[in-house]
Amino acid sequence: MENLNLVLPEIFISLSIMFLLVLGVFKKNSSKITFNLSLFAILITAIITINETFSVSRETLFNESVVIDSMSSLMKIITLIGGFLVLVISSSYLKTFKIYNIEYPVLILSSILGMMVMISSNDLIVFYMGLELQSLALYVLATYNRDQLKSSEAGLKYFVLSALSSGLLLYGCSLVYGFSGSTNFDIISNQLNSNEYVLTFGIVFILVGLAFKISAVPFHMWAPDVYEGSPTTVTLFFTMVPKVAALTVFIRFLYVPFLNLIDQWQMIIVFLSIASMVFGAVAAIGQTNIKRLIAYSSIGHIGYTLAGLATASNEGIQSSIIYISIYVVMNLALFSCLLMLRRKDQYYEDIEDLSGLSKNHPLLSLCLLVILFSLAGIPPLAGFFAKFYVFKAVLEQSMFFLAIVGLLSTVVAAFYYLRIIKIIYFDKEKDKYDTDHSLWLKFSLTVSTILILLYFIFPSQLIEVVSRINII
Repeated sequence: MENLNLVLPEIFISLSIMFLLVLGVFKKNSSKITFNLSLFAILITAIITINETFSVSRETLFNESVVIDSMSSLMKIITLIGGFLVLVISSSYLKTFKIYNIEYPVLILSSILGMMVMISSNDLIVFYMGLELQSLALYVLATYNRDQLKSSEAGLKYFVLSALSSGLLLYGCSLVYGFSGSTNFDIISNQLNSNEYVLTFGIVFILVGLAFKISAVPFHMWAPDVYEGSPTTVTLFFTMVPKVAALTVFIRFLYVPFLNLIDQWQMIIVFLSIASMVFGAVAAIGQTNIKRLIAYSSIGHIGYTLAGLATASNEGIQSSIIYISIYVVMNLALFSCLLMLRRKDQYYEDIEDLSGLSKNHPLLSLCLLVILFSLAGIPPLAGFFAKFYVFKAVLEQSMFFLAIVGLLSTVVAAFYYLRIIKIIYFDKEKDKYDTDHSLWLKFSLTVSTILILLYFIFPSQLIEVVSRINII
């Protein structure tokens, strides 16, 4: 008999989505209540996840196609917290553009459900089902503001390129199934000895599809346009939550079915990591739009995350999970600042709009200073420790070239973060921005900035949680 309590979070959030859809259709002007119930649903799901699954060592369900372990529980909690915070700070932004509808929270919940299925998948079919559920919701979210041409363009580009990557990924899955005779990760792992060279083709196609999902170079081409064109709250969602799920899938794929093929895939991950770090650092220098700059910056940060995975060690995996966790907090803080650049119901997104911000908004400028320093990896902020853990894991495996490239790209990337700080503090000030922001927006900025600033006091808390994750 299956222990269905282990998948209670997925069951609850599925029922919540169905209920909210019915409520939205039959009750007029139900946008506010749908938003509030969506937040409540995410909170309850997070509580269930902590209670039911976080203490489980490793359990499998449904013919071992779903796995519940410490990694899946932690990643689900990060995903749910990220989704909750995106929703709570979206409200005023959506009202400004008159797109405060019931569909938005339902799409966010649907995407989160898809990510939770991906995170727990131990089977190619279950993984692909979760991936498509997540992607379909993201296609619509990218083009949510239909009155803006850029938003429609972003949704179309993301849809076309994502469909292509999904096709490549599915082709890779079919090759793996054809040569191993199973879609289950554990069975595939046992079948590797006889077909390992043939399976390499399948691995390559799967890695191409996954690299697209996390916008790793050279499969990054969609990110700048989609980040710029999507509504800012959707861009925040893009930069935070799907990357957590995709990283988990990367770890599952590489270290469960293909653990014995490290020699085949390790150099691919090293290449993706180096290319992403270098390109992300260089390409962001010439950007004038903050959201495009964040897109290129996120490509670079994904490179650092992949560097941890390339080590093929538990320490490397744990450092990547710590990195993505800290990166989520830094992104939340940065976008909270971006959503405060509002004047007379118009949001500003260019770097020049930050000119002289410190004269009129000293507290907001101070928060931006902390966030940008952290993204650049300046000690003793959280971003420094994120990079430190990754480079430590890389050096322990004697991957010196990867570490040197990572350190050099960090130095290059620091330029465009410091340039923004120079614009904020030393350029001529512009008109003052509105200060009547929502309480949740102020709360998310304050808490995330404090976490970044004071992480060095309690670093062991996160390390202790992540150290439970032992994949190899």
